Amino acid sequence: MITTIVWIAAALLLAAVYLSWTAGRLDRLHARIDAARAALDAQLLRRASVTQEVATAGVLDPAASIVLYQAAHDARQAEEDQREVAESELSQALRAVFAESAQLEAVRSAPGGEESVRELAAAVRRVPMARRFHNDAVRAARALRRHRTVRWFRLAGHAPFPLAFEMDDEPPAILADRTEPDREGH
Repeated sequence: MITTIVWIAAALLLAAVYLSWTAGRLDRLHARIDAARAALDAQLLRRASVTQEVATAGVLDPAASIVLYQAAHDARQAEEDQREVAESELSQALRAVFAESAQLEAVRSAPGGEESVRELAAAVRRVPMARRFHNDAVRAARALRRHRTVRWFRLAGHAPFPLAFEMDDEPPAILADRTEPDREGH
């Protein structure tokens, strides 16, 4: 009788430790999602800000300036439910404006233009990385939340189901080419 009680107590203790560990892991994943989302938001804001600076510098043709400025403004002002669309439209505007190297050369030839090109290239390169980190964290949390144990014991609490950030983040080819030397510090 005593042995049975000891075994039951040990099993309950192990189950409690496992549930506690799983809940802690889920909590850490949610914290990782929050941190990754904050980093993604910062990178998106940086990309829009640098784009607005380039658009208002007066070195691009007027139509390109208007397209870039409006897309960057819309991305910065978008409500949360429209953010992915607005950010995708900014990516498309960047690709459209910088499809020709003449626009990039116009920016580069202006005073401080080389630095502006470097900043823009770095900003468009960092957005896909930040989005990938965020979506990887979301994927891991979703996988854990799908486990029966997590659902049965409601280990996620009242945390909202994590959502991936889906957008077109393809950088303009001409700017993507410029980012390679920057990584090595050249």
